[in-house]
Amino acid sequence: MDWLIFGLPGNENLATQLSEQLQIPCGAATIRHFPDGESYVRILSDVRDKSLFLVMTLNQPDDKLLPLYFFCLTARELGARKIVLIAPYLAYMRQDKVFHPGEAVTSSQFAQLLSSLVDEVITVDPHLHRRSGMGEIYTVPVSVLHAAPLISNWIKYNVKNALIVGPDSESEQWVQQVAREAEAPYIVLEKVRKGDRQVEIKVPDVSQWKDHRPVLVDDIISTARTMVITIQHLIQEGFQKPICVGVHPIFAGNAFEELKAAGADQIITCDTIPHSSNGIPVSTLLLPDLLYMKSEK
Repeated sequence: MDWLIFGLPGNENLATQLSEQLQIPCGAATIRHFPDGESYVRILSDVRDKSLFLVMTLNQPDDKLLPLYFFCLTARELGARKIVLIAPYLAYMRQDKVFHPGEAVTSSQFAQLLSSLVDEVITVDPHLHRRSGMGEIYTVPVSVLHAAPLISNWIKYNVKNALIVGPDSESEQWVQQVAREAEAPYIVLEKVRKGDRQVEIKVPDVSQWKDHRPVLVDDIISTARTMVITIQHLIQEGFQKPICVGVHPIFAGNAFEELKAAGADQIITCDTIPHSSNGIPVSTLLLPDLLYMKSEK
């Protein structure tokens, strides 16, 4: 089976890395916007009877969805055999129930739309929360990969005497895994969310860890309010300036600047979303699944 890999705008670096590691060519396409904001999509490579890896991380999804939609439909019309979406960050996973009458359950609806466009999805640490698996909402196979080993490895070899700090009790299993593989102790915070940008946290007694470097870990760094409050608290308690590590660097609004202003010594993220904080590449995490798909007849 012949394969091509396409990196949609903003995803070219990861697509190039994977192209080299998989030893398959990058496809060529033009995707841009007209002055009135409408999308223009043209696939320049011959995709007939070929299988396609399509790299597009789905932060800011509303701006990306129509180009993705047009690309997939055009690829089908041109005879593409299979489309595999590589979306390191998968959007619309948080609204997984109706909280108020009349609300859209966007996680299910977004899943229906993507399932209608592609044959498989590969993603990293989606925000499942109240769902037990992606099969509850997606009708195509979804490979879920986990960045905890990559984060543990980075901490183990870059932070001396680390104390892993998790955001809340829901994250404890994940934080425990990170800490175990990093060979470091951990604590988790108690968090009460008051709104989209308001949180209250309780930090357990950390006096026994005063000689450790706090490493705040989270799967998604969005508003970063929990991290900001925790940084301030730990510095007041006499700790060294904390390091912040996240899988998905959303950094809504001024979150990145607020973390630095609060006293974060270093902010490191996986490159699931391109950002200046990227320091942990996920291409090695994606590679085994992609090699397996490539080998299938």
